[in-house]
Amino acid sequence: MTLTLAPDDTFYATEPGFETLAPGTILRSRPVEIALAGRITQRVTAFQLAYRTCDLDGTPEVAVTTVLLPWGAASSRRPLVSFQCAIDAVAPQCFPSYALRRGARTAGSIAPLELPIIAMALRRGWAVSVPDHGGVDGRFGAAREPGYRALDGVRAALSFAPLGLSRSTPVGLWGYSGGGLATAWAAELAATYAPELNVVGSVAGSPVGDPAAAFVRLNGGWFAGFPAAFVAGLRRAYPDLDPVLNNHVDQRYQAWLTAAERGSTFGLLLRFLRRDVAKHLRTDLVDFLAEPALRRILADIEPGERAPAAPMLVVQGVRDEVIAVADIDAHVGRYERAGAAVRYVRVRRGSHLPLEFLIVPFVLDWLTARFAGIPASTGTSTVRSVARSPRAVRGHVALIILLARMVMGAPITTITNKSHRSGYSG
Repeated sequence: MTLTLAPDDTFYATEPGFETLAPGTILRSRPVEIALAGRITQRVTAFQLAYRTCDLDGTPEVAVTTVLLPWGAASSRRPLVSFQCAIDAVAPQCFPSYALRRGARTAGSIAPLELPIIAMALRRGWAVSVPDHGGVDGRFGAAREPGYRALDGVRAALSFAPLGLSRSTPVGLWGYSGGGLATAWAAELAATYAPELNVVGSVAGSPVGDPAAAFVRLNGGWFAGFPAAFVAGLRRAYPDLDPVLNNHVDQRYQAWLTAAERGSTFGLLLRFLRRDVAKHLRTDLVDFLAEPALRRILADIEPGERAPAAPMLVVQGVRDEVIAVADIDAHVGRYERAGAAVRYVRVRRGSHLPLEFLIVPFVLDWLTARFAGIPASTGTSTVRSVARSPRAVRGHVALIILLARMVMGAPITTITNKSHRSGYSG
């Protein structure tokens, strides 16, 4: 089976008059098959919803979310988690709505790696929405609009009858890295953009914090592909960026940026390995970053100016090789000064990608407690690990067993567990 990429797939298309509909209104739906690495069919119940949302300027557009239930789940009261994948690319083959489906060519995409995490949420009996938070155009890095798309995806999921949810359904937001940044935007916007949603908590793992600082720090290093993908996405969202690039950046690097629009995430990391944009500037990096139009864009894309109304958990590795802990410290500081209720856990052990999986049991328990109505604690702590307690070890064993079941194509069903109901309040 060969899948059609967005925007060539007509499922992603607009239709006359859609802009007059309320945000989150479903335009069309379809059942889909989810697969591990695009090949091993997963026994879950899954649909895709195309719905009305908007971009950072409020212009109406269509976005798609993939919604999932545990296999054989009956219609009943259950929480909903909006899981923002770390798309970290512009190319449509990295969108979750493509990369999670059977028949997808998943090489180089991050979303398939996060499918076991999504499956762990399903094992708790939760419904999950996985939005294409970068939009059909892949506007990676744009301010606010990942939050609009995620929240409108929640609205669409709550109104989709086969999921059996309602307006009062408790909602949790969760994402890591680029998905953590998208989650931060959704958490910030929820109270004003979608006040009717019952958002009870959000989890942002390594949520970038300061995209401008990350660009400078990662440029020319092992992870230079991330800022290149960021610029490629920002070009689509901010028309003022192209004149700046034309004035400062040579044609060779601009050609690479154009190619980045077609590359997968890990493919971009290889293509831009150790590439330094400063070597392709007509001036120097300081003058480039001082351009007024670029400064406005970089200021716009920094999260943290609005306080999330619901409790928030932020987790960051102290020695993270991709996202600087100082940037997340500052991000959390902005939230706290704005009055947000934030629990910030700084983890001494764990590099960037492994930490996403190491924190899964901790995050699941934190969300379980929020769904149970248990008040969240606040404050900052630096810990050696979040993966060494007996409870965390049991959670990681469960993740390994689940991955084995996924490889065998076994049903992903709900596990009834009393400890899941009580949760973890930290």
